Amino acid sequence: MFAAAVALVALSTAGCSQVPPETAVAAVSPTDAPVTVRVDTGLLRGESTATARRFLGVPYAKPPVGDLRWAPPRPAASWPGVREAVRPGSRCPQTADGPAQPASTDEDCLFANVTTPRKTVPGVKLPVMVWWHGGGYTHGAGSDYHADRLAAQGDVIVVTLNYRLGVFGYFGLPGLAGSGNFGLQDQIAGTRWARRNAAAFGGDPGNVTVFGESAGGMSACAMLTSPQARGLFDKVSISSGSCLLNWPAGGLYPGAPRQTPYTSLRQDQADGLASARSHGCPTNELSCMRTKPAAELLPLNEDFDNHLAHGTPLLPLDPATALRKGRFLHVPVISGGNRDETRSYVGGAMLAGVPPITAKTYPAMLRTSFGADAGRVAARYPLSRYQSPPLAWSTVVTDASWACQTAAADRYLAAHTTVYPYEFADPDAPNVNRMNIPGLPMGAAHGSDLPSLFDLGGHYGLRTRAQQMMGATMVSYWSTFARTGDPNHPGAPKWAPGTAGGTRQMQFVPDLVRQTDVATRHHCPFWETVR
Repeated sequence: MFAAAVALVALSTAGCSQVPPETAVAAVSPTDAPVTVRVDTGLLRGESTATARRFLGVPYAKPPVGDLRWAPPRPAASWPGVREAVRPGSRCPQTADGPAQPASTDEDCLFANVTTPRKTVPGVKLPVMVWWHGGGYTHGAGSDYHADRLAAQGDVIVVTLNYRLGVFGYFGLPGLAGSGNFGLQDQIAGTRWARRNAAAFGGDPGNVTVFGESAGGMSACAMLTSPQARGLFDKVSISSGSCLLNWPAGGLYPGAPRQTPYTSLRQDQADGLASARSHGCPTNELSCMRTKPAAELLPLNEDFDNHLAHGTPLLPLDPATALRKGRFLHVPVISGGNRDETRSYVGGAMLAGVPPITAKTYPAMLRTSFGADAGRVAARYPLSRYQSPPLAWSTVVTDASWACQTAAADRYLAAHTTVYPYEFADPDAPNVNRMNIPGLPMGAAHGSDLPSLFDLGGHYGLRTRAQQMMGATMVSYWSTFARTGDPNHPGAPKWAPGTAGGTRQMQFVPDLVRQTDVATRHHCPFWETVR
């Protein structure tokens, strides 16, 4: 996926500090932390790397199989002796998504991976950061995100979780408790496990930050609006996952229906009934579907993307509505996205062979998405301004559906709590989507910010010294936020909180980390006039 791992050298320039101030001086010399710890279900033996400790494949809930398929997660069973924790557990059932994202049909998949600094200071409790991965609610695993660098440089404990995906995580039926929410319930259960066991790893159970990207960010934003959020976490960081994301018809990818990251319970249950009947379960749908092998249900996964359901005890309101009304947990938030989000979606659609985006099809696509406002959008985004029609369309949808919706959400957050808005804008970001399409450079596409915080698949993906310095800065911001609720620290550019009427965000570009008017650059005042 990326170039071979590169050791991150010590970096020291204005705006690019990488060591949190709390770790610069210690009253007691740090020592190697033990690789055998006791959690609430038994003893774990992990492993040490040059900079970190890892405890991989730790069950946080019972396998959701048999009668536990489409049931709330249950606490994991205890084990005798010492459990080896040096290999990740199985991925939740999913189809393959490239060589780095293999397929799985194993439902015994509710595992956590814990990474801590190798050396700790006795008596010092570290902040805990719990990662909810992305993947469109249908792909991914916590083990894809290697956190040695984040844990060691940031002096934090990082917990990455698996959760049920697709039909296994978001299926619903009339009368089925938890319909549409099983994946979110797993994320909650895993976060509770992390808080409950934080002290075993040297962490502070009273200082937990949830952070997530894409579907993980959408889930974290939704969780802010849940009655179960209180006491679950102390801070949250949302990347490319605002509650207000809203794609018009054809916006998520050409030919896609209008959608948001969430759906109503009624729609989720109707889709569940239709899926059950199409798979030979016209009656007794739940018991019948529970007898189906995972491999037989796997083709349904894509039917349940963006099916996190509201109108439920867990999410009483559509998270977008709850955000607008201020009905969310008022904790500190980092919130942002990537400058060129949609390029990877358009590129994926092109590679999949959907009808091409051309000078002839561009006006029709605008009419499908924006109706009577299509002419105004075409005038604002004329093809003559762009390298290609796919690039023009990507810019339109990024601005309308991602950047401006995120900026609006940040203003709603700022009206009630402290929010730190940002945009990742590296024009030569790591090409995590592995697409090379003439006329459609990936730029800061969806997911391209992740190598700044994690070593995806164990590979260090920051190629240039400037990217490495910016990545170090981002790690310091995120870990300082996890420690204090404020990302600011000595040696880094000032990151001012957002305001209810403001449009400025911190923008991350190699050699130029600064606050700027990102919303105006994405034409957000214009998009506020488009229905």
